[in-house]
Amino acid sequence: MKRILIYKLAVVLLGVFLYTTTISASNKVHLVSVGIADYPGTTNDLTLPAKDAASVKWLYEKNSNAVTAILTNSAATKEAVLSAIRTTFQYSSTDDIVVFFFSGHGYKGGFVAYDGYLSYEEVRQAMSVTHCKNKMIFADACFSGKMRQGSSEVKQEHEKSNVMLFLSSRDNETSIERRDMKNVFFTSCLIDALRGKSDSNRDRTITAKELFKFVSDNVRALSKNKQHPVMWGHFSDDMPVIIW
Repeated sequence: MKRILIYKLAVVLLGVFLYTTTISASNKVHLVSVGIADYPGTTNDLTLPAKDAASVKWLYEKNSNAVTAILTNSAATKEAVLSAIRTTFQYSSTDDIVVFFFSGHGYKGGFVAYDGYLSYEEVRQAMSVTHCKNKMIFADACFSGKMRQGSSEVKQEHEKSNVMLFLSSRDNETSIERRDMKNVFFTSCLIDALRGKSDSNRDRTITAKELFKFVSDNVRALSKNKQHPVMWGHFSDDMPVIIW
């Protein structure tokens, strides 16, 4: 029977293995990295998301065989993001790794692009151009946990899509940024994890389970227990996130 896995702090990752993945350094990573700090007007601006997107792009290019696209600030319109996803992911193979990273504002059910709402369902549909088994979304946005609160139809479609969502905070929490840091808490810990600090068995492959354990523990410590990342979706504990 299929299960939805919801990972939260103090919850042991469930041993549900939906498939077994073998991946080598020759497999490609296909990444679309989006960061929006400068929204239209002045009242909704953030400080670090554009830097977050650049940092994630740099890390994947440095540590893997990567095909990347980056959109920041005014370039990250809804249509531009969806087009980048379709273009970047369409040539991925079954055993490649597909990553959509977003840092900026969020809302119940999705992301806030530069020019309006971008629903999770629209992103999921754009990602459906690939038959890759290793698909993931990293979302660093306030209240990003609300993304899990869509309609029952959306939840059913997500269960079938085999996309891992790693969300920076619960549905009632902000995603904390501090001006003296290069990246916000979640992205900072995510980058440390992807650089190898989360590789508990030192096999040079970061898995979903290793990623969650490291990032959630460290975000909780940095935020003094005010922010709790959530991992959700239909995937294997040992799904590869990066080979470093």
